[in-house]
Amino acid sequence: MRLNNLGLVRTNIERPDPADVARLAQFGVATIHEAMGRVGLMRPYMRPVYTGAKLCGPAVTVLLQPGDNWMFHVAAEQVQEGDVLVAGCTTESEDGFFGDLLATSVSARGCKGLVIDGGVRDVADLEEMNFPVFARAISSKGTVKATLGSVNVPVVVANAAVNPGDVVAADVDGVVVVPREVVGAVADASQKREDNEESKRQQFRQGVLGLDIYGMREPLAAAGLEYVED
Repeated sequence: MRLNNLGLVRTNIERPDPADVARLAQFGVATIHEAMGRVGLMRPYMRPVYTGAKLCGPAVTVLLQPGDNWMFHVAAEQVQEGDVLVAGCTTESEDGFFGDLLATSVSARGCKGLVIDGGVRDVADLEEMNFPVFARAISSKGTVKATLGSVNVPVVVANAAVNPGDVVAADVDGVVVVPREVVGAVADASQKREDNEESKRQQFRQGVLGLDIYGMREPLAAAGLEYVED
């Protein structure tokens, strides 16, 4: 009996409907997060390693050991077209786990990007390849290949729980995790929110105040707000 998730590779994970993933990819992280009930965000230290990086796809999860990138080479075999690698570590580590060679390898398998609660390097090459990466740190420090982690097991990445097949979306506003079972519903809710915000955007352009759009005047007065003319 396996007492932990180390040394385990799950080879047949469920992924959401690609059409639902494509619909979700149209929306920004802030919209998705709000539409999902303000849950699912990773910690704000997770940042794009170059300007303009953006991704959305089902997660192939990787559990790394500190300073060891062995499991990325194992994960490369499990990647399918449209997937995103999502990597956590058994403890905090900012070493450069991932660079252009691994990006070249997983890109050839159809991988669309990486989210890692750790360090990456070769950033200029990653940008030239248009391989989006969101990471905890940028670090040139190398890693070894010596200790088993796992692939396609539940992981915690920057305080967010990620299961294999969940959809991870990332842009300049952050990284959000959408559970596989609700991707379609969250895409619907995101579209509804986007439509509602566009209506408000048009009113703001015409000079209407948020005080009136959101009906704030009465509750502000009830809370005791006073206007005083000096």
